[in-house]
Order: sequence, then C-alpha cells, then structure tokens
Amino acid sequence: MAQIKHVFFDLDHTLWDFEKNSDLTFEKIFTINNINTDLASFLEVYKPLNFEYWKLYREEKVTKGELRYGRLKKTFDAINYVISDETIDVIADQYIECLADFNYLFEGTFEILDYLKDKYKLHIITNGFEEIQSRKMISSNIYHYFDKVITSESVGVKKPNPKVFTYALDLAKADKENSIMIGDSIEADINGALKIGMKAIHCNFENEIINSNEFISITSLLEIKQYI
Repeated sequence: MAQIKHVFFDLDHTLWDFEKNSDLTFEKIFTINNINTDLASFLEVYKPLNFEYWKLYREEKVTKGELRYGRLKKTFDAINYVISDETIDVIADQYIECLADFNYLFEGTFEILDYLKDKYKLHIITNGFEEIQSRKMISSNIYHYFDKVITSESVGVKKPNPKVFTYALDLAKADKENSIMIGDSIEADINGALKIGMKAIHCNFENEIINSNEFISITSLLEIKQYI
C-alpha cells in the first residue's frame, strides 16, 4: 500500500450512517403527514424492499422516479395501509428534503479522516442522489475533507460500472495503481474498483463471513490505519 496517493470513499453505509439517519427521517415525515402506522413495522418491510430497488437501480432496471415511488408504494401495500399516490409522492419528496437534517456518522469517521487527510487526497464516489449527497456531507461536517465528490448521476451510470471509477480517477488526476476504494458494498464498491485495477477495502460492519483474498475486510473504520 506504500504507493497509495488517492483514497476514494463511498458515503452511505460507509461513513454516513444511512440506516440511523433514514429511520429518523421517516419518523419526522410520518409525524408531519399524520401517517398512523407503526414505524418499526413499516421499516421492517421497507428496508429489504429499498435494498432490492437500489440493486435494480444500479443495474439500470428501474429509474430514479420508480425507485422513489415504488419502494414506498410496495411497503404501504404490504402492511395494508391505505394511502393515496399523491401522499406517497409528497413523502418521497420530503424524505429527500429531510434526510440531511440528521447527521449520524459511523464511529471513528472524524478520527480516520483526520488521520488520512494530510497523507492522501480524499474523494467520494457515491450512487446516492445528486441533490442530497453534498448536503449530507455538509450537515455532518465532513465535506471539507474531500477534494472531489463524484456522484453516479453526474457520470450517467452507477457503480459498479467501470465508467464511474475511470471518470473519478480522471477527475482526481489519479492513477488506478496508486488509488484505493473503501466502501460497504462488495458488488458496487469493491468489485467495481477491483475490475479496473484499483485496490479496495471492504467495510464489513455487520461482521459477515467473507471468503476472499482479493481485498481487505475491516469491521471498523479505525482499522484502515493498519493498511494505509
């Protein structure tokens, strides 16, 4: 790892605690809109559906609009909560608007970014929606750590498409040989980076069993210090 000069991070589920912030956002907008259903029951159904929709979105099988509407519609249908399409559209918009109101980060985020910032150029590569990602970073006070912020929407394709990574390298004036990708998704972040010749560190915060010698796997952000 001695030749590393550029460190590319994913944002959601890697630095920014998406699950916690998302749960709080739903709590807020359900209160605003008088959605009288048990939030825990809603989230239990919503989270796997949201995961499925994001996979379809990465694979270009659903549009951004279909993702934002479909994940909510299917969840409300599954819990037998009667709600109009108009209200679903309002909630979908408010969810994006309010998401940056909450700014929980994973433990060790500031410490690891402070450790890395003087040694490497730091960047973000994210599949998250263009209109919200920078606001999340500003709200959680990490935006200033990063030289380049690359969203998949700005490229026109999503990770793991190699175009995202080659675009990011070009924008950062970085070579693949001296760059490393750090993220939570083996499919999108790790395999995507490895395919174009970058190194990779997998954020395995759920302690899943991983059988691969192609990349490093860590269970906390501070473990990054052991490798770069």
